[in-house]
Amino acid sequence: MTKAAQLDRDAVRIGDLVIGDGRPVVVIGGRDARWVRLHGDGGTPGTPGTPGTPGTPGGTPGGAPGDGAGPVPGTPGDAPALGSSGDGSSRNGRTAEAGPLLMEPATVADLPVVARHADGVVVGAAWAADPDLVRAAARLGLPVVLQRGIGRHGRAVTLEEWLAAVDDCAAEGNEAVVLCESGGRGEPEDAAPDLGLMRAARARAGRPVLAGLGADGGLAGAAVVAGADGLLVGPGAPAPTLAAAHEAATVMAALVRRDDPETLGAARAAIDRVDAALATLLERRAALAGRIQRLKPVGGFRGRDMERERRLVEAMARRAPSLGAGRLAPIMNAVIEAGLRLSEETRDGEERR
Repeated sequence: MTKAAQLDRDAVRIGDLVIGDGRPVVVIGGRDARWVRLHGDGGTPGTPGTPGTPGTPGGTPGGAPGDGAGPVPGTPGDAPALGSSGDGSSRNGRTAEAGPLLMEPATVADLPVVARHADGVVVGAAWAADPDLVRAAARLGLPVVLQRGIGRHGRAVTLEEWLAAVDDCAAEGNEAVVLCESGGRGEPEDAAPDLGLMRAARARAGRPVLAGLGADGGLAGAAVVAGADGLLVGPGAPAPTLAAAHEAATVMAALVRRDDPETLGAARAAIDRVDAALATLLERRAALAGRIQRLKPVGGFRGRDMERERRLVEAMARRAPSLGAGRLAPIMNAVIEAGLRLSEETRDGEERR
């Protein structure tokens, strides 16, 4: 029975994770799902495997996605073990909180391992322009993440080749496809995603889209604003990259996307994201208000400008009509007074030093 699950054209389920259709932005390689790259020997990661013959195992065209002699160029380190570790891990090396597991095969020799252990298959950019390899991955019956980036001959995979790979999956009866834009310049781990091309692919294919961040989280926020349904963080990415991805999926998504949760848990999670964004903005507002207090001739509570505060509330009410000025006024009064008290406490502390 196939594990591939497409809720509609714009939403794909991978394990218990749903990507697309206005759902929360996911972080794959972070808190929402794990992914590992395999080594092309057909062995289970972390266990002694039967060495595979580089090139074209089993007579399947294409072999390794790079030069036919090994893993994807730029593959960092070893994939984590999938066996039982005696520490509460499942047979797939996942704790209950780890979410679904995706695997990226290096050669077709890895496909049986992917079929046994994975909830989804990542088709690297080097495979994406090879219909035989794409179809072989699609036949596993798992949801497919199709990356675009540097192809097997060192050139960028085109949009047309990328979308043709979607058709190859559909031809094998697998419609559960997620597109991942990973960039077309530089080394695979360093290439920046082309966010304009990502948007174009979504418009053309109507599929969920991810932005592949590699080891650099600098574009995480921009990717969310550009409409990414998720962020793919490279295996072994440094902690700051993961932090940037999680922050973008939480704070930036709350600012630019509307949630329509259908369960109590989902609604509370959406509230948590909005509160995270609200706290971030309140901290920034307090810092700016403190700056204003230092610039004003008369600062603190004595220097309050009540007419300006009234205009501020009226302007906010136009953005929040359901609350209106009457409900916003006490909220903003509390925010302003908290900022003034913080400013005074900061000034007093500086004067005592």
